[in-house]
Amino acid sequence: MAGGQGTRFWPESNSSRPKQFLSLVGESSLLTQTLNRFDGLIEKQDRYIVTVKQQEELALKYSKGKIGKNGLIFEPSGRNTAPCILLSLATLLAKGASMDDVVVIVASDHVILNQQGFQDVVKDATKLACYEQKIITIGIPTNFPHTGYGYIKRGKFQERSNGVYEVEAFKEKPDLETACAYVKSGEYFWNAGMFVTCIGTLLEEFKKHAGEIYQHFGPLKDNVGKFKETSLIYDKIAADSIDYSIIEKSNRVMVISARFDWNDLGSWDALEGVVENSDDNVVVSDKDHYFDNSSGNIISANEQFVSLVNVSDLIIVSNDKVLMVLPKKDAQKVKSIVEHLKANKQYAHLL
Repeated sequence: MAGGQGTRFWPESNSSRPKQFLSLVGESSLLTQTLNRFDGLIEKQDRYIVTVKQQEELALKYSKGKIGKNGLIFEPSGRNTAPCILLSLATLLAKGASMDDVVVIVASDHVILNQQGFQDVVKDATKLACYEQKIITIGIPTNFPHTGYGYIKRGKFQERSNGVYEVEAFKEKPDLETACAYVKSGEYFWNAGMFVTCIGTLLEEFKKHAGEIYQHFGPLKDNVGKFKETSLIYDKIAADSIDYSIIEKSNRVMVISARFDWNDLGSWDALEGVVENSDDNVVVSDKDHYFDNSSGNIISANEQFVSLVNVSDLIIVSNDKVLMVLPKKDAQKVKSIVEHLKANKQYAHLL
């Protein structure tokens, strides 16, 4: 899934080049890294990018030959993950996939450095999805109380499987006190929003729990490849997440523990966990810098010279259009800047 705008990474992430097309960690874009993660596991002709038509050129550029000739699926508009996934399943079946085929559903902007560990977990989840006809979600072991992630409370351990549990409950993003309690209990995973399941299993759960969305499946499948007709159908589908509409309601969901690192790069402060520090500061794409008694800062300066003196714990982003400075603890408030610009029709700063 690669159609998002990544507003919490403004100003580098914008409508002209959203977050998944940026090289925030390493030399390649987040989308390219996501596709590379499946090398040796899923053939390129079986990998698909779901995005919006406006991002077609970017998606082709950063897929770098990692998808098949017809590997792009276009959403007519962004309507959250449930319609996105339903459209994808309709497209796959129209292209010859079967109800028994397994799909691995992931976002395009996650950072996972341990590729082998990721592939091993996907293989285990695939076997379980086939044998048990379940939806397998990948849970991330918690190592600190994060308030920006949803949580999964694990239930009974499945002894015949590798790190697999029943799901007792899904929890919304908690306050700090609640997050601390979750981590201390040792009974919770972070919800990474990654799913492995058979197409037929997921469609059955769409039909059972989200009938108002599922009713559009047949028309979508019948009109695959017809963008105008698909747009008319898609506009009728309620915008909802796969979590709210299906995953949190289904009794066919199991969670497998990740055996790899993970970061969803939800905001600028997340870079601290995945980018190597430079003089106790995180620096993205800098040409040169001078730091004096300054630490804990996150800087993206578009190859400009950066000098910091006696400042700490700031996010500083500068490019040829805008400058943004805010305390690191307020990283989530970047979205409010974007909302302000939209409300005041200052669209030039969003391009």
